[in-house]
Amino acid sequence: MFSSGSGNTVIKSKLISRRMFLLTVSKAVVVVGVLGRLISLQINESSKYKTLSDKNRFREWKLTPERGIIKDYFNEEIASNKQVYQIHLIPENTRSIEEVFFRLKGILNISDKKIFSLRKKIAKQKPWEPIIISDNLNWSEFSRINLFLHELQGVEPIVSVARTYKDNSSAHALGYVSQVSAKDLKNKKYLKEMSVPGMAVGKTGLERRLDEEIIGEVGFQRYEVNAFGKRIKQIKVDPGKVGKSFKTTLDLEVQRYVTEILGDKAASVCVMDIYNGDIVSLVSSPSYDPNAFVHGVDREYWNTLIQNDRKPLTNKAVSGLYPPGSTIKTLVALSALENKIIRPLDTVRCKGKIELFGEKFHCWKKKGHGVMNMRTGIKRSCDVYFYEVARRLGVDRLSVTAKKFGLGKRVLQDFFEERSGVVPNTSWKKKYIGQNWYLGETLHSGIGQGYFQSTPIQLCLMTAQIANGGFEIKPRILFDKTKNNLKEYLKFKNENPGQPLPADLLVSNFDLKPLFKNQEHIKIIKDAMYASSNEPGGTSYRSRLEDKRFTFAGKTGSSQIRKFTEEQREAEVKQEQLKYEYRDHALFIAFAPVNDPTYAISVVVEHGGTGSSAAAPIAKKVIKKVLERHSLRQSINNLPGDAI
Repeated sequence: MFSSGSGNTVIKSKLISRRMFLLTVSKAVVVVGVLGRLISLQINESSKYKTLSDKNRFREWKLTPERGIIKDYFNEEIASNKQVYQIHLIPENTRSIEEVFFRLKGILNISDKKIFSLRKKIAKQKPWEPIIISDNLNWSEFSRINLFLHELQGVEPIVSVARTYKDNSSAHALGYVSQVSAKDLKNKKYLKEMSVPGMAVGKTGLERRLDEEIIGEVGFQRYEVNAFGKRIKQIKVDPGKVGKSFKTTLDLEVQRYVTEILGDKAASVCVMDIYNGDIVSLVSSPSYDPNAFVHGVDREYWNTLIQNDRKPLTNKAVSGLYPPGSTIKTLVALSALENKIIRPLDTVRCKGKIELFGEKFHCWKKKGHGVMNMRTGIKRSCDVYFYEVARRLGVDRLSVTAKKFGLGKRVLQDFFEERSGVVPNTSWKKKYIGQNWYLGETLHSGIGQGYFQSTPIQLCLMTAQIANGGFEIKPRILFDKTKNNLKEYLKFKNENPGQPLPADLLVSNFDLKPLFKNQEHIKIIKDAMYASSNEPGGTSYRSRLEDKRFTFAGKTGSSQIRKFTEEQREAEVKQEQLKYEYRDHALFIAFAPVNDPTYAISVVVEHGGTGSSAAAPIAKKVIKKVLERHSLRQSINNLPGDAI
């Protein structure tokens, strides 16, 4: 009995000892584990938890980059920036989105429609991505938000910048900005690293063309918050980098003047320096308010724009396509002279129409002009004369000349909206229409009808190159301080024939490229354009400016929309008697002043009727305005600060 009890005692003692050992080891393991974890937290993961702590304690917010300024030629700001008040929301920083919306609805009177839209945005985004509740608050609204900020978890009041435009006179040239879209992010690589809620990008015009350079760099602000998310103090602010600013060649005062003259007409005006290609004015009418797009265009206003038959959103100066009408007769005559098809004094008798293969080709003057030579043919814009010249010339040779002078291609290249137009010839028709060319189509081409399509800026460039003596220039709307010596070159050449050029005329920013072998031919055309505007019987004689400071030489044109019937011709129906949409487009080109050509102009009035009645009177006013400001423009030409 004794031995048995003794054995049990030993066994029990051994079990207790083993358990004590295991317990001690377990405690030691736990202690070591805890100590190890503490060491790990203190040393290895301290940065991680410091970051998490800082996240709760600090907030960092990206700031919208500030776009660069766009100025006119006289350094007046035409596109700048203004301070705006915004509120943003980070969904993951709030306990209840619906509670926030409920409070905001009471503070800002946000509509149910707006809240529904915000819910959809939140559903599509990551919870840590901020959304804009409002991007254009007034000061009173912004103050109320800050007053109740402690009740608005996840809401951040932001002082930002937004684009603002001087007026609508340069809307089509400048374009507009609007908020970044998914398409923008996909197509523009530079946006992927800098996208900020509310950031705007250029959608059209120069704003789009210059966007990558003008947009600026994102900044940030960092501040400390308390347990309720209320700001205690600002830690750091980096405003980012302001985008590059640009100076244009535009004259804002002329832009406004032209816009006022055009009113609600569907029309465009382009004015260009004939030596360096500077665009003094580029106006399309009717215009629109570019400021309406900055914060998202109102649906009602948008519908008003897109439902307007006169297409206020279209930049007609660079993308409107029109048959050049009788303005093309200047190039038809030049091409015929260059190709030795006709001499200036060769005559054609106009009886009011000609017949070809049973088809009648009418002159605009029913009873005809009688005997016409090149000068009188241009002066009176005789269609029959140019039917005959075009027949002898052929469309292919006319096509070569037209392309030399800038038709049928993009000439400005600062706008993605710019269109090339069409300069037809035999191969073009075969390629795009799949048909052979007919002689009757050549006659139509000779008066700028048929397949011919041109933009107003192309017609302005064509005129400028005629005015400067037939030298190629490149239109530009961005200011370039590089010296252009074309005018000085021509002056020296004319005054010192056969003499070597001075050293300072050998360096310039242009390739001296004459468009014609015989420069005397250009003089013949310029003289005929002078007669058209300044001699009785000229098609634009009624719009002449008798003051020699402003005297211009021009050429009228009409683009036929709907062919007149024989009955209408017999009844001598006038353009103003037709429905608006059936009236011809009115065109006019000119250069001025005659004695010292400096500027070229093109005017197109959609459905204006005739160039003499609708387009030439507009050109007359604009030319006078531009020439009155010429000396001022010249006076600042070389002042410091022009290149920005």
